[in-house]
Amino acid sequence: MNKLGVIVSTLHLAMKFPFDRKGVATVHVDQRTTRECYVASLRLMPTETTVKRDVNQRMVALTDLDPRINDEVRIKLSNDVIEWQLAGEGQNTRLGGSMTKKETEKITQLLTENKDLFAWTTEDMPSIDPRVMSHKFSVCSEARPVAQKKRSMGEEKRMVATREIQKLLDAQFVREIQYTTWLANVVLVKKSIGQWRMCVDYTDLNKACPKDAYPLTSIDRLVDKAAGNKVLSFLDAFFRYNQIPMYEQDVAKTTFITETSNYCYQMMPFGLKNAGATYQRLMDRIFKNQIG
Repeated sequence: MNKLGVIVSTLHLAMKFPFDRKGVATVHVDQRTTRECYVASLRLMPTETTVKRDVNQRMVALTDLDPRINDEVRIKLSNDVIEWQLAGEGQNTRLGGSMTKKETEKITQLLTENKDLFAWTTEDMPSIDPRVMSHKFSVCSEARPVAQKKRSMGEEKRMVATREIQKLLDAQFVREIQYTTWLANVVLVKKSIGQWRMCVDYTDLNKACPKDAYPLTSIDRLVDKAAGNKVLSFLDAFFRYNQIPMYEQDVAKTTFITETSNYCYQMMPFGLKNAGATYQRLMDRIFKNQIG
């Protein structure tokens, strides 16, 4: 670039250089190509947190995408996490490999004493008592119920939707329903890893509900408060939204249409306008004495 006398402008996504002693040549690039290159570079250089979260998966990705990685790096990454069996077969958790032996023993003892609090399957979840929290709709009085027309989907999507609905039925998250005024369609969205995610198009229902202005947690504030602590937990809530029951009178409003029947959610689903506010309100109530 120095030899050619190149001048680069990242603002204009352009590059200029003298050409054939007669003028200036300009090379342009479009926004889409730039974003694709940026995303590709991120895949080659995963963050330390991502590597620690799922070492096995990321090690495969690292080996496939970056041939420069060597055995010494693989060994170092693998030592960042210790797999530890918490209860029965396959019920494992992971601890940071950089902790001392004393710290590891202390945490394993704590986890063992409280292993009954962990959920490994949907059957392990007792769900939240409706008297403690349930998700209610506040539909505007002038809003009219919207019944979306059934959309057709391909054979692959239909089979995926059938499997996902069966999982929801087995977990008692949904039930079959008749005579409903609100009706939404199932939408299948492909994940970056090639798998399908089943969603429900609650656009019309969300438009009819005013926003719950309950204050959500500031991520920056949480990160600042974590400073100075020696241990950080990445324990995740299992099917977190689906543990909160729907308010019984609003269950019918969550109805969605499929190839075989209509179903409604008995537990709070993803995609609702104020689901995040309801979940945050529950967390603040549960951890009232621990927050701060």
